[in-house]
Amino acid sequence: MAVKTNNIYGKIIISDKTIEHFVYQIAMDCYGIVKFTPKNAFDAVVSFLRFGSKVKGVKVKSAGDRITINVSVIVKYGVSIKAVIEALKESIQYKVERFTGMIVNSINVNVIGVER
Repeated sequence: MAVKTNNIYGKIIISDKTIEHFVYQIAMDCYGIVKFTPKNAFDAVVSFLRFGSKVKGVKVKSAGDRITINVSVIVKYGVSIKAVIEALKESIQYKVERFTGMIVNSINVNVIGVER
């Protein structure tokens, strides 16, 4: 799917893949996030078949003017996981809503592991 809207200048369409890349950039700028990882074996195979797409742990689904974001990350050892995830969610919600002009319905973050 894609996010679609109209304004006085015409129709605007933002693909889910574009939003996935945007979320990836946002998250990599957040302190405490080491990297993304596929949530399970099926997602690992799908990300492999995307031929090296760097967005491996992000899924975006849009319906109407609502966006649902699922993120799977590995966090840095020694940080407060709760604080990092709350900051990540706030940053994603604010920046995606500003970027797309749509409403972020929910952000689900799966912490897959911890690395140094």
